Amino acid sequence: MTAEEMRNFFGGQGLRPELLAQAAAFREANPWQGKREVNAPRFPYFGTEILTAALTALLAGANLLLAGPKATGKNILAENLAVLLGRPLWNVSFHIDVDASYLIGMDTFKGGEVCFRPGPVHDCVTAGGICVLDEINMARNEALAVLHSLLDHRRQLEVPGYDRLNLHPATRFIATMNYGYSGTRELNEALLSRFVVIHMPVPGESELTSLLKYEFPDLRETVARTMAALFLDLRQKYEAREISGRALDLRGLLEALRLIKLGLTAGQAFSMGLTGKCFDLQERALAEDIIALRLPADWGREEIFAG
Repeated sequence: MTAEEMRNFFGGQGLRPELLAQAAAFREANPWQGKREVNAPRFPYFGTEILTAALTALLAGANLLLAGPKATGKNILAENLAVLLGRPLWNVSFHIDVDASYLIGMDTFKGGEVCFRPGPVHDCVTAGGICVLDEINMARNEALAVLHSLLDHRRQLEVPGYDRLNLHPATRFIATMNYGYSGTRELNEALLSRFVVIHMPVPGESELTSLLKYEFPDLRETVARTMAALFLDLRQKYEAREISGRALDLRGLLEALRLIKLGLTAGQAFSMGLTGKCFDLQERALAEDIIALRLPADWGREEIFAG
């Protein structure tokens, strides 16, 4: 699906015409002419209410924080928003080694001379892209400090030894954070005040079924609903802390269906895509039992796909 087809898709999903018109006006006022491509996301985001709120926030010029547990579609939503605004994405994944110089840039040698090598945030904000600050609650204080003036009304940053960095008017920031991951922490009030926050809902059976049918149009309707219910069973066990998040893997579920389509049985495919990621034997057995209650292990392509 091209970027234009993706935008038309959302018109059919219930996004208000005036909101789509505002997004079109934004694209017209800020045409993208850079080398980086505006790529259509792999999947559309299914959830009109959340998409409406998020798009409205970005059109208003706000910085957006998407907070929620695993497999709620935070990065998929960010990719969809970028297409609707006609801007490319720069993704910055925070971890212990990400510091200010990585984000903004640093001195380096080129041709025997010292020159400035810009970082991903520098590249994004000067070009006017969408900067995704992934897992922002894993960032070090030093890394966050350089973002404060970029994220508030000043929209600029003093780069020591170089010119002041001014944001392109079309630049937008989208931060994501998960709850309860090892190494995460609470965001301080000064940083939180620079964002509007959306708490991402857990996708229900309807949204999951729509996603599965979008990716696999020939997936039998009853099987699509079964797969969605299966994924919700795994989430329930995860939230009850009976299994870890390893088996709660939407990408793994989709990969398992691709393997089945190419000839593997359901048992083989789900072992490779989901349960094999559980290295604790007891946890793996529990995940296998959950799947077995919904789907026979010997089912193959004929039972799961039509035609």
